[in-house]
Amino acid sequence: MKIRFWGVRGSLPTPTTPAQLRSKISSIVQRISPDDLASQESRERFLALLPDYLFSTIGGNTACVELVTNENCRIVFDAGTGIRNLGQEVAALRKPVAVHLFFSHFHWDHVQGLPFFTPAFDPRSYIAFYSPAPDLKSILEGQMRQPYFPVGMEAMGARKEFVQLHGDGVKIGAVSVHYRAMSHPGGCYSYAVQEGSKKVIYSTDTELDPRDFDRTPENEKYFGDADALIIDAQYTLGEAIEKQFWGHSSFSLAADFAASWRIKRLILFHHEPSYGDRKIESILKSASWYLGHMEDRGVEVVLGREGLELDV
Repeated sequence: MKIRFWGVRGSLPTPTTPAQLRSKISSIVQRISPDDLASQESRERFLALLPDYLFSTIGGNTACVELVTNENCRIVFDAGTGIRNLGQEVAALRKPVAVHLFFSHFHWDHVQGLPFFTPAFDPRSYIAFYSPAPDLKSILEGQMRQPYFPVGMEAMGARKEFVQLHGDGVKIGAVSVHYRAMSHPGGCYSYAVQEGSKKVIYSTDTELDPRDFDRTPENEKYFGDADALIIDAQYTLGEAIEKQFWGHSSFSLAADFAASWRIKRLILFHHEPSYGDRKIESILKSASWYLGHMEDRGVEVVLGREGLELDV
């Protein structure tokens, strides 16, 4: 399976501001020496050695993660603003596509990109929408009605199917998708995708609590030994304590959780919108340091960022 990240911010879109861009450029200019400009090779070497928070950006789009299976089945989690760029890439293929779109919940930052998802307007394509919510169809139609949006969902010409999830989830080809309710105001669901021996868990907007650590057979089956865990790590520990019951986790609690369930790769996600790139990069360093001081150091920690692709 391949994981692709199209939107990683939490709560609301966070574009890079002019002041932030000027600050990045100023910091880069101050680091340059005459030797760095001597040749094309030296210039490329200089750029390659810049820290990620200067040379790149985490991205400002809200939650959208794509999972492409070994059978080339396209599974998408959430329709935050990142889904617009995904849709543009898919539309550029100029051929019919099938998209299986799962919603964790329906807060604005997880649905606001749906009206701009180009493949949904292509009559040749097929879009399946999934959620345990019984009113899935009416919720999605409601956010595309006046006065919120000028074009209704009926304008989406693709063949559409609305699937309410029950019981153990759903099977799509050779892939099984299971779901589990997580702690978040208004409710939220995580999803576990199993293809052969590989398992990926998507758990955004999650405030981890002691029940998630309980060694129950159900938890063991769902969380245990996952190859990748994409999880809400919006806060520092201090913020998580201060904002208890807001529905988000800290990077340190996410690290504890990953180690507890023998997760192979921890992907920090749903980044705090008030944080700049440098602050978020520092959270990655802190999480790596924290995991490195545990007895079990088998967890790899990765920072979710727009454009990131991971093979599982």
